[in-house]
Amino acid sequence: MLAAAHAPVMTAEVVEALNPKPDGIFVDATFGRGGHTRAILDRLDRQGRVVAIDRDPAACAIAREWATSESRLTVIQAPFSELSFALSNAGVACRVTGIVLDLGVSSPQLDDAERGFSFMRNGPLDMRMDPSVGISAQEWLSDVGENDLARILRTLGEERYARRIAHGLITARESHPLTTTAELAQLVSDCVPTREPGKHPATRTFQAVRMHINQELEQLDAVLPQALDMLEPTGRLVVISFHSLEDRRVKHFLREAAQGDPFPPDLPVTHDRLHPTLARLCKPTRPSAHEIEVNPRARSAILRCAEKSQGTVLQ
Repeated sequence: MLAAAHAPVMTAEVVEALNPKPDGIFVDATFGRGGHTRAILDRLDRQGRVVAIDRDPAACAIAREWATSESRLTVIQAPFSELSFALSNAGVACRVTGIVLDLGVSSPQLDDAERGFSFMRNGPLDMRMDPSVGISAQEWLSDVGENDLARILRTLGEERYARRIAHGLITARESHPLTTTAELAQLVSDCVPTREPGKHPATRTFQAVRMHINQELEQLDAVLPQALDMLEPTGRLVVISFHSLEDRRVKHFLREAAQGDPFPPDLPVTHDRLHPTLARLCKPTRPSAHEIEVNPRARSAILRCAEKSQGTVLQ
């Protein structure tokens, strides 16, 4: 396999949460560079199987190369919002033992200047997970209105200076188009009057633009109920989030699924009539101090896991 450069986050915790049975069917819905897939395969016997899904063609190319010598690995290029369709085509719908969703941007994506994800490396303003689909960050920023840009920066980046940055960008593009990550990072730095300790002033802007371009929250909202449907009874779902916007959605989904049928709160209902579809298995888990020291990009990760109820009936 060609991808040792990327350190997957919380690998031991993911495997522990999945508790993989040797002949199970597992889905790594965010393959990246295959770190979690490798750890799962190490726990499987010859009857076990991993379906690797990613929308990044570079990640899928690496996965397909690996699959030529690993018969237990199936590779599908698709956004995870198409999970049900992908797994139905793979012949494993509703038979999956465990699903992993690692919502972070992979190190190779950040480190490749041509992908345009990082303010630390100068490159074209692209930011698409799949460069063949949709519009680039440069195209969007060249056309977006000031109010819409400020709203995106505020909601997806939680940027307190969203209005100031949006105005600065709109003003700047009247004289010349923004085409590189360095230009955007410098513009944001010039607009932000105060710095957060240990954080580049463009961090929140780059996060917001990337999340908007890739529709990341919409993708997450789409995949969570599909993941529940695709699991077999007692199958497990493991999700790693990297900021509060993602984690809040995961937490609310798991909580609602664990509560069962939505009866009115003032209606006296016995527990056996609630029919929860998930059981939360553990408290939110964070990386160890050692992992953060070795891989600083893991510092904001939070893992949540749940198990599908045995009595769940699919609609």
